[in-house]
Amino acid sequence: MKITSDLFDAFLKCPTKCYLRSTGQNAAGNAYAEWVREQKDAYRKEAVQRLVAVAGDEIAVTPPDAANLKTATWRLAVDLPFETETMASRLHAVERVPSEGRGRPAQFIPVRFVFFNKLTRDDRLLVAFDALVLSEVLGREVSAGKIIHGDDHAALKVKVASLLGPARKLTGKMSALLAGGSPPDLVLNRHCGECEFRDGCRQKALEKDDLSLLGGMSAKERQKIRSKGIFTVTQLSYTFRPRRRPKRQRDKREKYHHSLKALAVREKKIHIVGSPELKIDGTPVYLDVEGLPDRDFYYLIGMRIGNGESAVQHSLWADTIADEERIWREFLGILETVENPLLIHYGSFETTFLKCMRELHGGPVEASASYKAIGSTVNLLSLIYAQIYFPTLSNGLKDIAAWHGFNWSESEPSGLKTIMWRRGWELEKSSESRSRLTVYNAQDCQALAIVTQSARGFLTSVESPVQRDGLALSVVHTELLPRETMWPQFSSPISAFEQINKVARWDYQRDRVYVRSSKRIKKIARRRHAPRQKQPHVSNVIIHPKPECCPDCRQRTFQHVQAAKRVLHDICIGRWSLRRRVVEHRYHVYWCLNCRARFGVPDAFWPRSKVGRNLVALVLYYAIELYIPLRIVRASLNRLFGLELTQSMVHNIKVRAANYYTKTRDTILGKLVAGELLHVDETRVSVRGKTGWVWVFTNLHEVAFVYADTREAELIQNLLGDFRGVLVSDFYTAYDSVDCRQQRCLIHLMRDLNDEVLDHPYDEELIAIVTAFAQLLKPMVDTVDQRGLKRHFLGKHRPFVDRFYRRLDKRDYKSEAANRCKQRFDKNRDKLFTFLEYDGVPWNNNNAEHAIKAFAALRSVVEGTWTPKAVEEYLVILSICETCKYSGVDFLDFLRSGEKDIYAFAENRHGRTRQTQSNEPTTLSAGEGTQK
Repeated sequence: MKITSDLFDAFLKCPTKCYLRSTGQNAAGNAYAEWVREQKDAYRKEAVQRLVAVAGDEIAVTPPDAANLKTATWRLAVDLPFETETMASRLHAVERVPSEGRGRPAQFIPVRFVFFNKLTRDDRLLVAFDALVLSEVLGREVSAGKIIHGDDHAALKVKVASLLGPARKLTGKMSALLAGGSPPDLVLNRHCGECEFRDGCRQKALEKDDLSLLGGMSAKERQKIRSKGIFTVTQLSYTFRPRRRPKRQRDKREKYHHSLKALAVREKKIHIVGSPELKIDGTPVYLDVEGLPDRDFYYLIGMRIGNGESAVQHSLWADTIADEERIWREFLGILETVENPLLIHYGSFETTFLKCMRELHGGPVEASASYKAIGSTVNLLSLIYAQIYFPTLSNGLKDIAAWHGFNWSESEPSGLKTIMWRRGWELEKSSESRSRLTVYNAQDCQALAIVTQSARGFLTSVESPVQRDGLALSVVHTELLPRETMWPQFSSPISAFEQINKVARWDYQRDRVYVRSSKRIKKIARRRHAPRQKQPHVSNVIIHPKPECCPDCRQRTFQHVQAAKRVLHDICIGRWSLRRRVVEHRYHVYWCLNCRARFGVPDAFWPRSKVGRNLVALVLYYAIELYIPLRIVRASLNRLFGLELTQSMVHNIKVRAANYYTKTRDTILGKLVAGELLHVDETRVSVRGKTGWVWVFTNLHEVAFVYADTREAELIQNLLGDFRGVLVSDFYTAYDSVDCRQQRCLIHLMRDLNDEVLDHPYDEELIAIVTAFAQLLKPMVDTVDQRGLKRHFLGKHRPFVDRFYRRLDKRDYKSEAANRCKQRFDKNRDKLFTFLEYDGVPWNNNNAEHAIKAFAALRSVVEGTWTPKAVEEYLVILSICETCKYSGVDFLDFLRSGEKDIYAFAENRHGRTRQTQSNEPTTLSAGEGTQK
């Protein structure tokens, strides 16, 4: 069977359509498909008449013989049937271009007529097919074609040379299909709405429960699912497994699960993923727009204001393109009359409409009601997609609204039919066609309101349950579905199996079976349930003398409040050992009459706790510097020293330590801002399922970590507003808001350029730029290795930088990648080589990246959910820990000292003044204290 242009056109849309046409199957009928065929025929006749009028006597009205083409003298021929051994095509027209010289044959250009204003790749491939047939008839390649299209009969010249290869591949696939005799796999696609075989194919797909019934599934995804042996929607529904998302992906949008859509269809229940929110603060305005996409013309704006019986419908109609601006202004005027309007639409068509109207006809006045409404529209489809799965085969408004029980007055309503109705109205100007369009548009607005209220109902707990046909809708949250684990839970419809499985568990057998049959296991069980050990014996009693003055104001007049004694549980940290220490402290509490402060509690106690500073220091040392989870720290100390620390006690140690050292962190941050060099970087942290940001500020001596909810530049501006040194950072644009000299990290730049070269290995212009940069940077790095970061030695490279930029400015690059690279160098011209002008300024941001690794290591071991308060507490202590490392101070020794000033501790740690002999407490043995 020969391949015709009609079959080729069908194959481009769908192989099944091509097969059905080739076998002469009767079409079930499609109003839009019939209308398109009529439009094609009418447009072709009109176009031929126009060409005949223009060409005059140089046109061949009677189809010429293909054998006489080489000797033809006509300029234009229409309706030419050509055939080869395998192909046949009835060309709409052929244009003959006379020979340009001796030995050069005349050129023949196939012409095709398309009534749409916008062309697709399929239209160009059809011209390529005509050229392919014509080239075989002529015996030489046809390199050009022409398409006359649209209302203005615009002519587009098509270079078919690059399309002949794809056209030949398609004809090869068609030949295999038509020669095989068996139909291809039935697949529903987007063309089904315009196909005359739509109803028959859909009925077969429903009978087979075919995967292509699910809208939005690509051919690649469908093939991947079929390779697993899954061929029906029902089979696919059993493959959904709810999984907990990693923390790093909780702020990202959930991907669409076709298996969950299939599950919703099978169970006829709404399934919700995550926690989608639909906030309607104001008066809802449901928007639906009708237009002609191939003309970019919007002729009907539908607005439904409010809900229920009090809703008001507006239909703004444009007769011609000249009326488009008028209905746009009417639309804005209506929005101004609505109190706090909120525009709600379905899909991206209305988004494109709003953007296009503002560009063509101007937007509303800033701060007006319409301006705010257009700037904060709600696309209901974006909320539903991947988050709300209705038990419908697609996410189309028609399907979801129909499932809610809404019916359109037209049978099988679709956007394609509106194109047909509008074209019919333009020819007849009948009120019936206009009424049909406005009713359809108003019903779309009403359907959108119903779906919105339904979604709002089951997403908001304060709303009453959503009803459909008098029954409450069943809603399932996927987070509550049972998750698959390594050891899945056993379930059986046979109750006896459930009981047998229950008594077969290991812990049940250990506690109820083995303990009865084994004396050894019985002894172990008794030992495990033994009572807690008694409190350890107090080794010493320390009596604290009366202080000479108030420690805060140095006033000698103070009042005695009460005598007290407390037992201190601490760890004695020796040079090579750790041991537990239990000491009773006896002291008096006083009240200062001048500053009204209470004092007298020994410094050995951690505030509001029975533990000592050494134990607190040890806990923080394990958790922060050694990156051991607090749960393991507690278990280890309890097992080795019998401390009986609870989880809340360990948590309170961390909280109070953060409060104690907050001023120390602020002091570090102040020194950083007052310095001459500052490195800055940031990283993500998941805080209650949302993304937060941890910023690090460092130089060669201090490190400070700060938490922020967002990555915006506001934090940088507030913290570094007074910084006047050199800021070293990566290429994040927020750092541009800091008013100071800046040095961008050249390691980041080098890696980005290297990735560009790997992505474009044959782009010679890009490679030339990157190579020149590498040759410029390499001598600078060598100088740093030999001489250090000294301006005196690095200044010699400045002329080479200027020469690099002069050469870059002179060249005009054709490559897109090369132009991007050039623009990046131009944008950061004054920030790439700042280190050549200063002493001690590095050319990379390794200091900040090294500091951020400390938080990354801590982040990976902290258990539980991060909260903003918990993040800030960890960052305060981590700032102290890292600054101690940079200052050459032992973190554990600093914590044990009780100091708050790291710099003072670093200077005086070997010569701290000791307390006077008169103020030293008296130490007694346990027996002496008891006698006393």
